[in-house]
Amino acid sequence: MPSSYSSRDIEMSMFPIKEGSLAPASSNYTMREPLYDEMAPPRALSQFIDGFRRDPAQRITPKDPLNEIHAAEAAQLYRPMLARDGPYPHYYDLRLATLQTAQSHLARKLKGRHLQMIAIGGSIGTGLFVASGRALESGGPASVLLAYFLIGTMLYCTVQALGELAVSFPVAGSFSAYSTRFLHPSWGFAMGWNYALQWLIALPLEIISASIVVTYWNHSLNKAVFVTVFLLAIVCINLCGVKGYGEAEFVFALVKVVAVIGFILLGIVLNIGGAPGEGYIGGRYWRDPGAFHNGFKGLCSVFVTAAFAFAGTELVGLAAAETANPRKSLPTAIKQVFWRITLFYVVALTLIGLLVPYNEKRLLLSDDIPTMASPFVIAIENAGIDVLPSVMNVVILIAVLSVGNSSVFGSSRTLAALADQGQAPRIFSYVDRKGRPLVTIMVSSSVGLLAYLADLEQEGEVLDWLVAISGLSSIFTWASICLAHIRFRRAWAFKGHKVSELAFHSQVGVWGSWLGFTINILILVAQFWIGAWPVGYDRKSSADLAKSFFLVYLAAPVVIIFFLSHYLWHRTSFVRIADMDVDTGRRDFNLPILMSQEREERQTWPAWKRMYKYLC
Repeated sequence: MPSSYSSRDIEMSMFPIKEGSLAPASSNYTMREPLYDEMAPPRALSQFIDGFRRDPAQRITPKDPLNEIHAAEAAQLYRPMLARDGPYPHYYDLRLATLQTAQSHLARKLKGRHLQMIAIGGSIGTGLFVASGRALESGGPASVLLAYFLIGTMLYCTVQALGELAVSFPVAGSFSAYSTRFLHPSWGFAMGWNYALQWLIALPLEIISASIVVTYWNHSLNKAVFVTVFLLAIVCINLCGVKGYGEAEFVFALVKVVAVIGFILLGIVLNIGGAPGEGYIGGRYWRDPGAFHNGFKGLCSVFVTAAFAFAGTELVGLAAAETANPRKSLPTAIKQVFWRITLFYVVALTLIGLLVPYNEKRLLLSDDIPTMASPFVIAIENAGIDVLPSVMNVVILIAVLSVGNSSVFGSSRTLAALADQGQAPRIFSYVDRKGRPLVTIMVSSSVGLLAYLADLEQEGEVLDWLVAISGLSSIFTWASICLAHIRFRRAWAFKGHKVSELAFHSQVGVWGSWLGFTINILILVAQFWIGAWPVGYDRKSSADLAKSFFLVYLAAPVVIIFFLSHYLWHRTSFVRIADMDVDTGRRDFNLPILMSQEREERQTWPAWKRMYKYLC
């Protein structure tokens, strides 16, 4: 403001000017008379429309992180990542990409109760309630238990590694930044789009599953009507912003948790003979028809379904990035992931294997029995309980819509972050004045229109293809997180740091990340074997073999295409340990003081509280 402006000028400029108080334009003097009348508040419709306008100050990642002091200092320490063969016209600046993800500008509106319920019930959906029936038919109850336990063990190690990275380097919207920063920029690009595609495909998949569940009450219902209702409901929830999403997920997760715990208690009662007429069941179905189906190939075929069921567990990392104090909240969330794996998946699916034989005809969708595909519903129906199957189907509907809601939230934030980093069209970075990435929400919702394929006669085949696309892609994401953690630890030690300097470190350490990475690679190898040589491959035609391969391995060529396109365009190279930046964007905690305070606080706790905090 010019120095000739007086304080009165500044004060007068705060009020609107009354019409007729201004002198003619040719005059050198103006008697400005402010209008002190109260202005009418904006109308509700105007406020609603104004909320959708672009806010230039709102971005998923900082617009100009070079203005930050810590970013400027880090820029002097680390040289940019040049192309492998020297300067290249399509230059990719790794340093700039690192700076652009250094801080998160997302609103921190999720409260502790939201984060806890999202961590517990975030991935309880189609994979557990519906797709587990197909897994039970393919491999038998023992294969289901082994596959889900193995995936759960791998995921616990993965989430521990992700927690260490997320606390140290909070990233908004995408896990690709870790791959870009510690592995390879082109691989980070591939992982970003792989993760976005995973959630984009999950939306129509969940809506199709919801429409299948609805027809349980009436087979003649038009599924397109319910697809429209469910899609509109999910879009409206996400248009309410992150607070609306958090409140909806809190309610959804609460219902799912109560339902799964209730089913576990009911399943125990039914198995020991609590159902009228059934008597003691025990391990009857493990002996006849048996514990395994289709041998080792049956076990391997269950891995994609298990991976799809656990997809979304890594959202705990995103929750930590949007938490005020992740160092205290993240350990609790990780422990809840362990209990979710143990209680909701291993225990519940163990009871399913005891109550439902793998040769149950209702486990597979068919023209004669198109809807009753959930093993949870089948177990209750076999017990002769009339009301509970309908109640369980309502719970399955809520669970399916919950995961669909999370899919729009996850894909929209990921695409917006990719756009801000220059890895997606710039229009995707549009954020309105309410903090909503409107364009990416609309893009994610538009992909949900694929759910209208539910009215096709081949709806079961459509479900298989969607599971194939979104299931195996999670394996690539988890493997990249584990490998990025391993490389980060090596760079951390190379720069002269100790593990004790980290605000949070993985309880299973680097060896846990190696275990998680190895299991992921073995799953990819096993799935390649199953896809190329499926059960009964000698009786199948070439077209059937090709279809079988891409049903279980479709995500691999998608990732390869993304990687090669970015690599051939930018000619990026593998990030060396000496070139890794382990300082930019790292949260600084006064660890010695905090740890001393926490030790003093723990000494005042009673024994029961110390045990509770250790377990939960």
